[in-house]
Amino acid sequence: MIELRPFNELGGAKHGWLDTRHHFSFAEYYDPRRMHWGNLRVWNDDTIAPHSGFPRHPHRDMEIITYVRKGAITHEDTLGNRGRTEAGDVQVMSAGTGIAHSEMNLENETTQIFQIWIIPTETCLPPAWGTRPFPKGNRSGAFVTLASGFTEDTEALTIRTNARLAAATLQAGHSAEYAIAKGRKVYLVPATGKIMVNGVAASAGDGVAICDEERLQVTASEDSEIVLVDVA
Repeated sequence: MIELRPFNELGGAKHGWLDTRHHFSFAEYYDPRRMHWGNLRVWNDDTIAPHSGFPRHPHRDMEIITYVRKGAITHEDTLGNRGRTEAGDVQVMSAGTGIAHSEMNLENETTQIFQIWIIPTETCLPPAWGTRPFPKGNRSGAFVTLASGFTEDTEALTIRTNARLAAATLQAGHSAEYAIAKGRKVYLVPATGKIMVNGVAASAGDGVAICDEERLQVTASEDSEIVLVDVA
């Protein structure tokens, strides 16, 4: 089963400094049909104006992944961590027993991010944060795991949940495959471009909810960047 969720039908809000779209119920957007997808709870598509962002605020017991699509985001938290994550890279924050953080666009250009929350497998663990630059060429033409809760994904950032985040860049006319284990679900969003997912067309920003499929065949109709989450 593949369900297309067009970008222009997503919930969202405009706050001046922030233009956001919600793939799942979040803040003032509520849709009982879209509360989560497996243990994926939040996928927000955020456009953040220069020299603005999310001031310090708390979280608890949630795995929060930030995938930067354009520009950069600067993180600070109550553990003393500070780091800048650039386009194409990811950061992971395990909120655990509690952490407060800020996510600011300190750049002179607009920043675009995917903000992804996944429910943890274990709760009440110490909070943690990490970021990592991933060579862009490594995921040209194939899906590469960037964050994972599986021990075999040794090159990825660690998340404390039964899930995996992967990304690929495809040139127009090229394809990539992704195998789905039995009983698992995938949520996929093209960050840029246009693609076909097992014959279903999707454009930049659209959500593609997938279950009961053994394999994904993703073909780019134009140069595209694709992000997916594989969840229980």
